[in-house]
Amino acid sequence: MSTNTVSTRTAARTRIAINLKRLRIERGLSQESMAELADFHRTYVSQLERCVTNISIDGLERIANALGVDVIDQLAPTSGDEEQSKQQARS
Repeated sequence: MSTNTVSTRTAARTRIAINLKRLRIERGLSQESMAELADFHRTYVSQLERCVTNISIDGLERIANALGVDVIDQLAPTSGDEEQSKQQARS
């Protein structure tokens, strides 16, 4: 497996974590209330936000429905992606 594949996978997980927390907070939801809406355990939401565990496509869809967003919103680029792109361009 190439390093690029691993960094892309990590970037996707990080995007989901950052966007999940941002979207949850924008809606005034605690991790517990967000978890209840998506039918997850609170600790799972915490693990997702800390990049401790992976999530399935079905899980992304449950979270999207709970937050009232599209699945793609959870994968939207974050400010960290822009900085990483700048660093790669310099290399």
